Amino acid sequence: MIRFLIVVVVIVLLGVGAYLYLNRADHSDGTSPALAGAPASAAVLARGEYLTRAADCAACHTVPGSGKNYAGGVAFRLPFGTIYSSNITADETNGIGSWTDDEFVHALHDGIGKHGEHLYPAFPYTSYTALSRADVLAIKAYLFSLPKISQPNRRNDLSFPYNQRWTLGFWNAAFFKNRRFQPDASQSSQWNSGKYLATALGHCDECHTPRNVAFAMDHAQELSGEMLQGWHAYNITSDPVHGIGAWSDSDIASYLTTGHANGRGSASGPMAEAVENSLRFLQPADTGALITYLRSVPARAGKDPITVDTKPAPTLASSATAPAGDAHADTAGFKLFEGACASCHQWNGKGQQTPYASLLGTRGVNDVHGINVTQILLQGSSLRGENADVFMPRFGDAYSNTEIAALANYVIAHFGNKQGTVTPDDVAERRKQL
Repeated sequence: MIRFLIVVVVIVLLGVGAYLYLNRADHSDGTSPALAGAPASAAVLARGEYLTRAADCAACHTVPGSGKNYAGGVAFRLPFGTIYSSNITADETNGIGSWTDDEFVHALHDGIGKHGEHLYPAFPYTSYTALSRADVLAIKAYLFSLPKISQPNRRNDLSFPYNQRWTLGFWNAAFFKNRRFQPDASQSSQWNSGKYLATALGHCDECHTPRNVAFAMDHAQELSGEMLQGWHAYNITSDPVHGIGAWSDSDIASYLTTGHANGRGSASGPMAEAVENSLRFLQPADTGALITYLRSVPARAGKDPITVDTKPAPTLASSATAPAGDAHADTAGFKLFEGACASCHQWNGKGQQTPYASLLGTRGVNDVHGINVTQILLQGSSLRGENADVFMPRFGDAYSNTEIAALANYVIAHFGNKQGTVTPDDVAERRKQL
């Protein structure tokens, strides 16, 4: 019996030791590479505003159209429930107005809240941990300079055991690496700045990198594409077929700053939010640095790779005003497109009022699953870019699941020259993301 107890005690001690070791923190302040828009010589509030935008805090902490900037309440629907973002204004009761500098840094670097509670990794501390302390405090200074909003935080709606925050300690031990950004001396200063923007501030991985069953990022497949809130965050590796390896620098820069690249597509959903709230505010030199880093990401096909048909026969045979030789002319999808879509998108896919409406060459219409096409039909799309405000109405209230599926499959057939596989059940499932 005594030997058994000794074994148990040893196992417990080893487990505690392993837990503490794996949850060890990097207490260094860290340094950040030079950013054109946030030089060290700039005033702290100017730096903080630029860094806050680069970190895209607004997308997660501001309900669109509410006018309550950074007051939280944005819903993140996950397989195990719904998480609501928190109020990060300087309100002392509902926001972070009573947080000290150390507490704020602890949250971004370690994923630990003011009262010692574990934060859910829907808050991207797994990326923000790489930020320097100076940059984190510049962000805090900017947030504290903004109006206080006394909006209470919404309670998360999570099933057991995901509603037990203490279990995140084990998740962190298994999947979280607490460490500051380390410049790579073998790379250029531009590359290092781009990596800092992509992996720490802009946290591109959080959307575009596949996750495992434990919701942890699979870095072996970095930036090869993933599903997010019902949308497909596309492959942005250097793969020339399935990623952005064939895009020119000007294509990528245009997409990041305006939300559109000719012959490549227009941003919608969470990516449109990233452009509107964050990417369009980057200085050209920082955009260039980000592109330099993305060019270096190893090519990966990713799961469910999309191959774009740049010369789809049905589209090329059509004029702006009429389809030609359309094998799907007697389908419900054709009739729906004719009645509601052709006037803006045109039969040749070039778009009439704006190039943002062009469909030719886009990944959305080349995805046989029609994930983003379906979401755009259901939810509509809006984007405030560098040079234009773009809006597409939602059809989710007007069309049934069967009609949305038929329309999506027709768009895929006509503009992607592929057989779409969207079913009414797929549409019903995607409606849950609304």
